[in-house]
Amino acid sequence: MSVYNQSRNRVVQVIFIVVFLVIIGQLLHLQLISDEYEQDAINNARYRKVVYPDRGIIYDRKRKPILENTIMYDLMVTPGEIKGTDTAAFCRILGIDTSEFKKRILAAIIKNTSYKPSIFEPVLTPELFARLNEDMYRFNGFVLQERPVRSYPHSVAANLLGYIGEVDTSFLKRHTGEGYEMGDFAGLSGLERVYEKVLMGQRGIKYFIRDNKSRIQGAFENGRFDSSAIAGRSLYTSLDVEMQELAEKLLKNKIGSVVAINVKTGGILTMASGPSFDPNLLTGALRRKNFGRLLLDTARPLLNRAIKGQYPPGSTFKPLGALVALDEHLITPDYGYNCGGAYISCGKPVKCEHSGGGHADNLRRALAASCNSYFSQVFRLAIDNPGMHNAQEGYLKWKEYMNSFGLGVKLGVDLPSEDGGNIPDTSRYNRDFLTSRWNSCNILTLGIGQDRMLATPLQLANMSCIIANKGYYFTPHLVDSIENETEKDEQLIKKYRVKHKVTNISDEVYEAVHLGMEDVTVYGTAAAIKVPGVNYCAKTGTAQNPHGANHSIFVCFAPKENPRIAVAVVVENAGYGSTWAGPIAGFMMEKYLNDTIAKDRLSEVERISNADLVPGAIKNWYKAKEAASIAKAAEVEETTAAAFEGSGEDKKPAVETETGKKEKEKDAAKKSEPAVATEDKKSKKNNRK
Repeated sequence: MSVYNQSRNRVVQVIFIVVFLVIIGQLLHLQLISDEYEQDAINNARYRKVVYPDRGIIYDRKRKPILENTIMYDLMVTPGEIKGTDTAAFCRILGIDTSEFKKRILAAIIKNTSYKPSIFEPVLTPELFARLNEDMYRFNGFVLQERPVRSYPHSVAANLLGYIGEVDTSFLKRHTGEGYEMGDFAGLSGLERVYEKVLMGQRGIKYFIRDNKSRIQGAFENGRFDSSAIAGRSLYTSLDVEMQELAEKLLKNKIGSVVAINVKTGGILTMASGPSFDPNLLTGALRRKNFGRLLLDTARPLLNRAIKGQYPPGSTFKPLGALVALDEHLITPDYGYNCGGAYISCGKPVKCEHSGGGHADNLRRALAASCNSYFSQVFRLAIDNPGMHNAQEGYLKWKEYMNSFGLGVKLGVDLPSEDGGNIPDTSRYNRDFLTSRWNSCNILTLGIGQDRMLATPLQLANMSCIIANKGYYFTPHLVDSIENETEKDEQLIKKYRVKHKVTNISDEVYEAVHLGMEDVTVYGTAAAIKVPGVNYCAKTGTAQNPHGANHSIFVCFAPKENPRIAVAVVVENAGYGSTWAGPIAGFMMEKYLNDTIAKDRLSEVERISNADLVPGAIKNWYKAKEAASIAKAAEVEETTAAAFEGSGEDKKPAVETETGKKEKEKDAAKKSEPAVATEDKKSKKNNRK
């Protein structure tokens, strides 16, 4: 044999040896080291079932559950196991077509791979569950998974409690390492979101053994690897559910907010926003159907106006203006001003509702009559403070007072997305007037709660707490305590148990303002609003609104001698503060202090509840939307009739997909929206002003 052939044989032998060694090495790796295929084999023979825990219950101050848990079912799919499924029968039961079926399967694979269960249809209705349950043997790869969902026995406090929903990929990225998986539900708004870690509990896992046809045969290893679900812990709030029901009833057919606070603790007794909605609309199978409708509603029921609505406080600000001037020794309680029906010292008159008669002879009478001239002058004294070098320094000192009373800053309530209102900085006015040499006359209407001043109803209620307490407050909050409270929980709610001292304003100064606010209810602008057996202090407000009727605003606290409750009410486009906001606040005080509403006053509750104060532009939007819905229904009916006429067989028309329904609803909403688009823009512009 030639040398060449011998060399070639050796090369071939070496190649065979190398290949053989690689194969042997790979076999050793698979058999002794790697568990990849072992894990796949286990997954094929074992089924992992998640046991979702009950979320914690939320109770009111009397330990009544505001929300509860009920059991519903998710339809889960493992895409890699659906071979042989009766797709046609499956789609008929769910009311979808095959293209929608394929789209959902693809989405499940993208989100969670082919071998992990994903939600195909969340929280089934009882009817759909019953229809599926009896035919599940025909649908390979699909299982019914228990899911605790929320129910709301009182149907109130939707914006406070919030809602839960399935987590998505962006949520999982934001909460990496916190134990969430695809298919989990989490709090997305309100208390559900803020106290998610407390309420969520801990999921359990059960493992089952499967045969070669993926049928469950029993517990895996007798349950040795199973873990039990741990229920979430409950929240005990300061909310009074009966007061909340009353507030939402009084705000029916109105846009605005009611906030009531326990002045001794800062606990929020009531926080209502109008219009509201039944929180049961966003639970279970109804959520997907109703959320879009609520989101598109031009009255914005999903907006919590108590912390997101920003309004000029109007005359409800005047007690605070008086406190500043008294504390700076710029006036005394006996200080008077000769009002002739308007304030004219700055050129352009600021009108007052009164003229002559000595209605502003002193602070008490000026507060009772809500004299614009008096408080315009008091404001100018504060800005032109002789202890300051110029108006800008005087304004910054005045702004410091405002911020200390919680205006222009976020209070830190235990709800997401709180707004801070607006007390403008000097830089804002420098831009407005194109100079830094502006004076008190340029910003005169700040003294009567107008100009660029904005406050939320929560801020106005908190301001009332500070005045009632003569200079201190607790940060407004909803949750008083947590079940089985831990050190971590204590850190979460510790700030709500700290007493905040605002300023060093003396009790004598506060008492002077208290007397004036009491006179408001005796012979002043709120003299017609009575609370049986209760002596209270209040201030009415009528906030100017350039794009419509003025806003009705009212702040108060009661009783005068030992205050227990502070209330702020805003009713948009409702005129004088004593007309609508005042009576609503009166009923809130009565309910809390007397624990009931007097029988002879129930008819007045019904009168206010039945009053429709929704602006015309919004009503027109509803009419347009209703007309679009009727037209759509007629079109569907006509199409259906044509389909039946064109066929000799008695068969059902094709099922419209859920996606198609949503697209048509969006188109209909868009067609009806322009009717109020201009009004909405004007509203936003006015709020900026």
